[in-house]
Amino acid sequence: MHPLPVTDYTLTSALGSGLAQHLEKLRRGTTGLAPCTFAGISDLQTWAGEVEGLDQVALPDKLSRFDCRNNRLAWSALHQDGFQEAVGAAVGRYGSDRVGVFLGTSTSGIHQTELAYRELGSDSKPEARLPDWYCYEGTHNTYSVAELVRLALGLRGISSVISTACSSSAKVFASAHRAIEAGLCDAAVVGGVDSLCLTTLYGFHSLQLIANDICRPSDVERGGLSIGEAAGFALLQRFDAETGGMQLLGYGESSDAYHMSSPHPEGAGAVAAMQGALNRAGLSPGEVDYINLHGTGTPTNDLIESIAVERLFARAVPCSSTKGFTGHTLGAAGIVEAVFAMLSLEHNFMPPSLNTRKLDPEIKANVLLHGREQEISTVLSNSFGFGGSNCSLVLGRMPA
Repeated sequence: MHPLPVTDYTLTSALGSGLAQHLEKLRRGTTGLAPCTFAGISDLQTWAGEVEGLDQVALPDKLSRFDCRNNRLAWSALHQDGFQEAVGAAVGRYGSDRVGVFLGTSTSGIHQTELAYRELGSDSKPEARLPDWYCYEGTHNTYSVAELVRLALGLRGISSVISTACSSSAKVFASAHRAIEAGLCDAAVVGGVDSLCLTTLYGFHSLQLIANDICRPSDVERGGLSIGEAAGFALLQRFDAETGGMQLLGYGESSDAYHMSSPHPEGAGAVAAMQGALNRAGLSPGEVDYINLHGTGTPTNDLIESIAVERLFARAVPCSSTKGFTGHTLGAAGIVEAVFAMLSLEHNFMPPSLNTRKLDPEIKANVLLHGREQEISTVLSNSFGFGGSNCSLVLGRMPA
């Protein structure tokens, strides 16, 4: 495939707002996770990656129908790192109808529905109804975040949302590349947004996948994941006059459909996604400098991903999971870790697998327990979702 320039990107997570704050925390090994108190939770012992200040974010009146935690998070992330201005320049270059929007989300604005049902539940009248302020179309609906972003940026091109659990905002890179190659657009805003809600916190708890302690990817005593929230965006363009930036070299997608929530025991889907990404990039496994693992901190995921990495990579490629920094941001995990991959490329830094104290001896992958300064040219980023929906991205530097 033809490499596609990634000219601009930005991120908001529990680590902070903007690229500078994220790079600083990655270098210092500072987590954004804390004991969970979201929405007044007191009966669930876990850690979470909550973004501060979202209750104070105000959408403009003309976009008030989109007001919910998820869309406030998206709105906040759009207004940093000069991202809105970069999209404006792309509009001036191609036209507003030639810039697409491809976003991933898992839970979207479901917390708004949770709040609405709380009010419904407090009304004992037989004719009880959802409150007048509740708008499903602009909040809970998975497409709402793409419509908000499209309107906020003044775009009129192709627009869609992918919701394939934890691979959602990795797969948007693949969708955008195909759309640009097919001539449907000349540039694309890609990204993902997922926010905390009771459904995921208690839902993952019921699946016995949440850790009581902070998540410890690849640790011998890992007990599960910590849930986080995040919003991130990147701008892909068919042409770019600048040099030395980032580029999407390849992507690989697979659907092993082995189990609703467990990966294939031999990592078949993961191997297929990683191999597909390398094939499209025209690279051999030996040409990958660093792997950002999916690395959720659950016993099954981390072991099977390690098995898959061992099967494909003959040499011990340095790798780490960054979910100890942000938590598992579900539908936003793909864009979060793609941004981390590009920060690694830009600054020649491999972040550690934070919170991992003692590596599981059954995990043979070369997991970094400490950050490493090293020249990096190519990064593989893995995002593996429930139902066996897998996506791997290969990102690299544009030639100078």
